Amino acid sequence: MASEGQASTSSNAFSFISKGWREVKDSADADLQLMKHRANEFKNLATSFDRELENLFKFNSASAIRSSPRSEIDFVKKLQPKLSEFRRVYSSPDFSKKVLEKWGPRSRIRIDLSAIKNALVSEGENRDGVMEFDRVRRRRPLKFSEFWGEWKGDGEAEDEERQSNKDWEPIRALKTRLKEFEKREFLGGFKNSEFVEKFKSSLKSMYKEPEESKAVPPLDVTELLACLVRQSEPFLDQLGVRRNVCEKIVESLCSKSKNQLLHPLSSGESSVLDSESINDELDLRIASVLQSTGHSYDGGFWTDHAKNDPSDQKRHVAIVTTASLPWMTGTAVNPLFRAAYLAESAKQNVTLLVPWLCKSDQELVYPSDVTFTSPEEQETYIRNWLEERVGFKADFKISFYPGKFSKERRSIIPAGDTSQFIPSKDADIAILEEPEHLNWYHHGKRWTDKFNHVVGVVHTNYLEYIKREKNGALQAFFVKHINNWVTRAYCDKVLRLSAATQDLPRSLICNVHGVNPKFLRIGEKVAADRELGQETFSKGAYFLGKMVWAKGYRELIDLLAKHKNNLDGFKLDVYGNGEDANEVQSTAKSLDLNLNFLKGRDHADDSLHGYKVFINPSVSDVLCTATAEALAMGKFVVCANHPSNEFFRSFPNCLTYETPEDFVAKVKEAMESDPKPLTPEQRYNLSWEAATQRFMEYSDLDKVLNKDNNGAKSSIGNGKKISKSASVPSLTGMVDGGLAFAHYCLTGNEFLRLCTGAIPGTRDYDKQHCKDLHLLPPHVENPIYGW
Repeated sequence: MASEGQASTSSNAFSFISKGWREVKDSADADLQLMKHRANEFKNLATSFDRELENLFKFNSASAIRSSPRSEIDFVKKLQPKLSEFRRVYSSPDFSKKVLEKWGPRSRIRIDLSAIKNALVSEGENRDGVMEFDRVRRRRPLKFSEFWGEWKGDGEAEDEERQSNKDWEPIRALKTRLKEFEKREFLGGFKNSEFVEKFKSSLKSMYKEPEESKAVPPLDVTELLACLVRQSEPFLDQLGVRRNVCEKIVESLCSKSKNQLLHPLSSGESSVLDSESINDELDLRIASVLQSTGHSYDGGFWTDHAKNDPSDQKRHVAIVTTASLPWMTGTAVNPLFRAAYLAESAKQNVTLLVPWLCKSDQELVYPSDVTFTSPEEQETYIRNWLEERVGFKADFKISFYPGKFSKERRSIIPAGDTSQFIPSKDADIAILEEPEHLNWYHHGKRWTDKFNHVVGVVHTNYLEYIKREKNGALQAFFVKHINNWVTRAYCDKVLRLSAATQDLPRSLICNVHGVNPKFLRIGEKVAADRELGQETFSKGAYFLGKMVWAKGYRELIDLLAKHKNNLDGFKLDVYGNGEDANEVQSTAKSLDLNLNFLKGRDHADDSLHGYKVFINPSVSDVLCTATAEALAMGKFVVCANHPSNEFFRSFPNCLTYETPEDFVAKVKEAMESDPKPLTPEQRYNLSWEAATQRFMEYSDLDKVLNKDNNGAKSSIGNGKKISKSASVPSLTGMVDGGLAFAHYCLTGNEFLRLCTGAIPGTRDYDKQHCKDLHLLPPHVENPIYGW
């Protein structure tokens, strides 16, 4: 049995070796056939080239009999035998065989051109002004412009004569023949024909004389320091160095070397540069240096190049928010209107991404026991509510992502990777409503990696809310730096509705919210009734807001309690529901305040139209929507002199106060006088049309939607366009990418998530979300391989 096994093994081994040898042999045969075929092709090509040379010589001989010097014809005759000898060599039937025989690792295919060379050299020695072939080869390489020259006009005889001395004799002869061919009388108008012009341009395009570039001085020490300080802003900000300090340092450094910038200031211009112009000048200066060196920057260490290319399709805007109707909060209402008015222009597709809550969370959040069994049912509710108020059918898509309600934070926290619910083909522009809130525990793809442009809109002053809690100062310290961290890592631009919010990186202050068109129509009706002499306001003052202490109820009760005697007979109706309702009402009752508490209702409700004065003492709001709605309805508004109310100060019906005594005076002024009608300009400034226009401008969305395909910022300097951002390596980008990577690692650890207050199990969505939203389980959607 053993011998049989050995025989079988030997037989198998021999069969395997035989099979391998046959495969090698077949492969070698195929390679030899291919080499023979290539050699035959080369031979055919050479034969064809030979025929073309004969035709050229025949043409030269025929056309040069009348006009060419005899010496040139003799030169062609001398050259032809040498070419014939060269033709016999490569036309030989043994040429391919010799090539294959000499083919080897160290062999070279050599063609003897000495006969042609000797003929050219011997001819060149008999002519003046032409170098010998060997001498030319040993000296510097000839430029193509010297080899071929330029096409000259009739009026440039002297330049042509100087240039002709540089040309190689055969080329000079060919150029002469072509010019004479062009001037021949029987060609008529062929000289200026399109064919000749195209032929000339094609010859010139073969070689372009290098442009005489101006020497760009390298960056000096002050410019390098300015660039380093500007790009180190993320790190310095975490150390507590304010952004305006960095800007002043950069301005000081740039002012010392402004004469070396790309666009030095003229004598008539101001020597004071604003921050934006300094950054532009420094960018262009760096770009000019990089361009002079030929350097091209393709991206940073953390850059993801797999982004959507919108160059050949309609742009797409995805609006991601942290709340949804029927929860009547700012982050549910305002993003809904933003989506409607961005979609109305039909210039881009719009998707609104809102959180989906399981039924148990819906019962905690949504008022009047309103719940939904499916996302489709909630979408129908949202669209009906919107169309009733805007008056047109909004054409945008509504999608849902999994969310869970946090009782402690009284807000909805995303579960899983929110960005995955926007398909990659639609990942173009993202608008993150409350970017810090969305990204506190975000464990997924970086927004700026998936989207081409990411804009954050800050709605809430979280630091003000947190300071009111136990150990609030310490919590606010950490939350401030975390907000800096996540917004810097995940947003290209941040818009703050007012200066009441935290100063975040890359942020601007602008009110990009409008009011429901229904409130403007109410205000127009009130103004029309006043013109007809009808009574418009039959009630006094009221306050409306969610009944939690942070929404201004603490300030309201303190003001009324302190000046109860000065406001004798003043009655205030309060509308609202909330977690602190019982405590607020019991406190007001114990102080014997003249407050009438009523259930919360829509601000556009008919029962609220008759009030003349809206009182809002809150200093925790970023931009109070109820204040804007009251102004739109033509009412007086009494509010604190606070950054959150900066936008409203331009309206004559907005009465701001600074002290409790001033509050009493403003309330009496409002109760004893009539509000002024709004002008058309004031009504427009409150509208969503104006808010959308401001949003497009301040978020750079208009530039992004209309930018060039390369997307690079550019400027014109000295008549030359220079790209300045696409090719400049950015330390800031590397820092931002590092922050995003660190945040991803930290939020992936469940223990760290729980320590920072995350809801257990929110790193991924749960089974109920899978069932409601028809999702695959997380371990199937995002499998983990290895180990």
